[in-house]
Amino acid sequence: MALLADVLSRVKPSATIVMTQKARDLKASGVDVISLSVGEPDFDTPEHIKQAAIDAIHRNETRYPPVSGIVPLREAIVRKFKRENGLDYTVSQTIVGTGGKQVLYNAFLATLNPGDEVVIPRPYWVSYPEMVGLCGGTPVFADTDMDHGFKLQPEELDRVLTPKTKWIVLNSPSNPSGAAYSRAEMKALTDVLLRYPDVHILTDDIYEHLTYGDFEFVTPAQVEPQLVDRTLTMNGVSKGYAMTGWRIGYAAGPEKLIKAMDFVQGQQTSGASTIAQWAAVAALDGPQDHLAKFRAAFQGRRDLVVSMLNQTNGLTCPTPEGAFYVYPSCAALIGKRTEAGKTIETDEDFVLELLQAEGVAAVHGSAFGLGPNLRISYATSNAVLEEACRRIQRFCGALR
Repeated sequence: MALLADVLSRVKPSATIVMTQKARDLKASGVDVISLSVGEPDFDTPEHIKQAAIDAIHRNETRYPPVSGIVPLREAIVRKFKRENGLDYTVSQTIVGTGGKQVLYNAFLATLNPGDEVVIPRPYWVSYPEMVGLCGGTPVFADTDMDHGFKLQPEELDRVLTPKTKWIVLNSPSNPSGAAYSRAEMKALTDVLLRYPDVHILTDDIYEHLTYGDFEFVTPAQVEPQLVDRTLTMNGVSKGYAMTGWRIGYAAGPEKLIKAMDFVQGQQTSGASTIAQWAAVAALDGPQDHLAKFRAAFQGRRDLVVSMLNQTNGLTCPTPEGAFYVYPSCAALIGKRTEAGKTIETDEDFVLELLQAEGVAAVHGSAFGLGPNLRISYATSNAVLEEACRRIQRFCGALR
C-alpha cells in the first residue's frame, strides 16, 4: 500500500519558494546573490504594533483563542471594512486565519466538490490552482495579456464561466503582475458576474494598501453591492503592515460560509496565535501613517526598476498599479545563447541562467501560468535594485 496520497501527484511545489531556496543555498556557499524572488516587505513592523504584542504577553493573553479569532480583532475587521471599503459586516460574518493562505484554503475546502470549477485569471499567484486541486476542485484559467495590463477582460470572463463554475478568484493588486483594477474595470467584471447567480467571488485584497499615484483601490463587493452575499473578501496584515511572520489573515462574507470555514478550521489548526491577533488589532485600529511612507518608497522603487528594465536588451516591462512586483516579458530573448553556450529555450531557462551567471534570483513567469516573463520583487533598497538591474542588463546584453 502506497504511503502518500494520490492528490500529491497533482500538486506542484511553490516556484517562488523553490527559487528563494536556490538563492539561499548559493548565498550560503559564498556566491554574491541578490534575491528578487520573495514577496516580503523589507520594512520592520511598526513599533505600536510590536508594543501591542508585548502588552498582550504581559496581560497573559497566551491561551487558546476562539477558532474564528478573538472578538476584539473581529470587531476591528468590521470597522476596517466599513471605514476603508464601505462594506457593512457583523462580527459573525468575519473569520481570522493563520495567514491569508489558510483563509483561502479553508474557503475552498469548505465549498468544493469533485467537478466544481474555479476560474483563475493568469498570471496567478502560484498557490491558487494548487489549493483548488488539493481541495478536489478543477482550476480553469482565464487569459490576460500585456496589452491589457494583465487584467481580465469581461469578454474572457464571460467565455470561461460555465454551470460548473463555483468560484472566481480576483486578486487586485496582483501577485505576480502588480496589475490593479480601476473602478470602471472592476465594474465591467461585476456586470458579467451579475448574469451568473451561482458563481461566488473570492477576492484576494492582500496588497490593498500598496497602490501608487492617484490609483483608487476598489473591491468587488464595494463596486457591486448585489454581489455581497456571494463574495468572500479576504485580506490580511502581512503586506501593508510588514507583518509577514505574524501570520494573520482575515475575511468577511456570508455567515453560512464563515461558519463552514470555522468548522473546517476547528478540526485543523484552531485559532491563530493570540499574541499575533492582538498585534493585528493595533494594526487595523492604530495609526496608519506608515502606509504613506511604504507607498512612497515602493513607488520610487517601481519607477526605478521599470525604467532600468525597459533600457535592457530584449526586455519589455509595463508599469504596474500596485503590489511590489514587475512582470517583464523576455520573449525577445527566447532562442538566444548565453556566453557559456546555453540556449535560452524558456523563461525558466532565463531565470536559472541569470542566477548562475549574475547571481540575481527572479521567478519564471510560466510558474504563474503566463510566460515568457519573469517576476521581479522590488521589495528591497534602491541600491540593491540598481545593482540587480545592472546585472540583468549585463546578462541580457551578452546574449547572442
